[in-house]
Amino acid sequence: MNEKLSKYFLSELGQAETSELFHQLKTDESLQTQFIRLQNIYALSLVSPLSTNETEGRRGFQKFVLRLQTKKQRTIIRLAFQYAAVAVILIGSTFFLTKYFYENVPDNSETNTLYVPAGQRAQLTLQDGTSVWLNAQSSLTYPARFSGKTRRVTVSGEAYFDVAENLKKPFVVSTQHIEMKVLGTQFNVYSYPETGYIQTDLVEGSLNVYGKHTPQTSVTLKPKEQLIVKGGKMQVRPISNSEYFLWKEGIYTFYNEKLLDIIEKLQLYYDVKIIVKDPEIFNVRYTGKFRQRDGIDEILRIIQKIQKFTIEKDTENNIITLTK
Repeated sequence: MNEKLSKYFLSELGQAETSELFHQLKTDESLQTQFIRLQNIYALSLVSPLSTNETEGRRGFQKFVLRLQTKKQRTIIRLAFQYAAVAVILIGSTFFLTKYFYENVPDNSETNTLYVPAGQRAQLTLQDGTSVWLNAQSSLTYPARFSGKTRRVTVSGEAYFDVAENLKKPFVVSTQHIEMKVLGTQFNVYSYPETGYIQTDLVEGSLNVYGKHTPQTSVTLKPKEQLIVKGGKMQVRPISNSEYFLWKEGIYTFYNEKLLDIIEKLQLYYDVKIIVKDPEIFNVRYTGKFRQRDGIDEILRIIQKIQKFTIEKDTENNIITLTK
């Protein structure tokens, strides 16, 4: 294991060495993999319910570093997740890279970012007791400890929140163009930048949604209501698929959705480019469930049994083409 990496996460690396390390990370894939692995262990150690402060979290992380130097990777990652009381489900081995770590050098603040790669999902418990589930290719930026008058986190991608109630300190979720304020509730946020829209589903409690730059434009959702934000407009409607949130358990559920829309989501979940040569044959609607761990190839084969099409795969460029 690279010694500079462990020093970096323990705040023992100087500015010059830090710059040199980040320069190496841009070209060294092996170093990138080690960095991301240690980053996740470090972030998880700081939100451990067993830790009472950052110092204790760092101490726990330091123990992991020592173990990493003598134990097998699989064993250590398992121990790390147990220590942090975080369930992380790994499915597949798709390479991933968090741009955050190459564009933002931490300034010793207590803000962490956890990124979930394609084909995977994660669940963690924040310092206040709030549970968060993250879907594939999603990230959560959160403080090690909440301070101030609000509990604020930022999401990119998809996340499900079960917010711990605190009447004195509202919980605020910030995403691309909107913010959501709650005291204690359960809701799902779908906010992948590539889609061009944001969807919020309220399962339980009450949720106030407002424009990030136009707070006067707001909507208060009731349980079983869904909000779509697109082109600056907000539309409220009933939740159409109550089983959709099974993605938290590794099951993708679609109810009466166009195959084209399902394919667009699969692209996001598995980080693959899917080209549809004959869009008209995919305008049919489909209802079904898929296991996340089955992977994109198996899911497309299942759909192929319902709607006949040909699958061509360009592994080198990570492209799948669907034709009649």
